[in-house]
Amino acid sequence: MKKINFKEKLSKFSDHWSPKVIAELNDYQFKLVKVEGDFVWHSHEDTDEAFIVIEGEMWIDFENDAVHLGEGEMCVVQKGVKHRPRSSSECKIMLVEPRGVINTGESEGELTASNDVWI
Repeated sequence: MKKINFKEKLSKFSDHWSPKVIAELNDYQFKLVKVEGDFVWHSHEDTDEAFIVIEGEMWIDFENDAVHLGEGEMCVVQKGVKHRPRSSSECKIMLVEPRGVINTGESEGELTASNDVWI
């Protein structure tokens, strides 16, 4: 049992779109990630995904809509919903999702990150 400091963990990496695991709760992982620019359109067929903005701001595009998130705000993207996160400048976020979720869903490619990378 120990506390986890988000700022300290975020200071340990600089890459974008590469989630880092900081904790697990049952089968769910809490991941920190820095985002900048446009991610790929994708969906997760078997799970919802929570985006929690720690610092900065971002958008999550949907096929017919978009949600803007600022510091201290969150959005849960329901399973099967096609979406694309994006940010015009670096944004630091936390993701909450089941262990083993691939960040690009079914759209594997250049931005597909390794799973279970702990910091």
